[in-house]
Amino acid sequence: MWVLTEASTGKLKQLWRRRQWLIVSLLLLFIVGLAVSVFQIFGNDNEGPFSDLPHSYSFLEKESPENVQLYMMSLSPEDIKLRAADAPLQQVIAYGINGGFFYGDALLSIAIMNDNPTNGVKKAYGSGWFNAKYARGTLVWDGASRSFSVQVASSGAELKVTDRQHYFAQGGISMNLKHENLWESAIAEEHLPYADEKRMRSGMLYDDNGKLWLIVTPTLSTAAEFRSAILQTVPAEGLEGIFLDGDGSSQMNADEIILPGDSRAVVQMIAVDGTK
Repeated sequence: MWVLTEASTGKLKQLWRRRQWLIVSLLLLFIVGLAVSVFQIFGNDNEGPFSDLPHSYSFLEKESPENVQLYMMSLSPEDIKLRAADAPLQQVIAYGINGGFFYGDALLSIAIMNDNPTNGVKKAYGSGWFNAKYARGTLVWDGASRSFSVQVASSGAELKVTDRQHYFAQGGISMNLKHENLWESAIAEEHLPYADEKRMRSGMLYDDNGKLWLIVTPTLSTAAEFRSAILQTVPAEGLEGIFLDGDGSSQMNADEIILPGDSRAVVQMIAVDGTK
């Protein structure tokens, strides 16, 4: 026959409390583990408006020795689509960056795909068929010959390509990355706006390996500082390209970062259009 003393009763109560705490702790661990599993399975449903887009680019972030922050998207020219935007890029469901210069709803830079301007009809003002007022540096991808060039042109009619149904052309201002003795006179002749003022900036480049680079800096920089940062930090050989529209128009949509500029509406964008 067992006789429970006051001391033994106290020990039983302590043991029971310990068991209760152990059971509660195990239940909490189970609940936490279940919550983590559910988040891992279903959490991607809430990644935002860009989560289902093809991710056919590589992303890189670099800072130059002069503290200019560059955000870069590199990709194949086959995965580029020049398109109208008519909104701040953060409202456009597409990866990419801003394109050429504009005024109101008129596109003032060449933006042509397969001989079709992106913002209207061929030869119409503001459609993307012309570099308005001045012949300016235009980055051309010749799909038939699989070659890049920067051509100084006033209109799509002047562009030299192998097949008019297999190319794109994006207007801007010649960057002359291979010609230190030419670039400053070129931006003067092509009328790069606010070249000596510190502004947000963007650019489009190509390299010797056939890759395109879409680059935006939110760092307030002169044209010279932006160009120097590109030469110092972009990990590619044989770079050449163009300045795009800048200041508050310098915008980027990427899975890794959204750069809104000053959230102004831009007329045209350089979009990523490919499969993963």
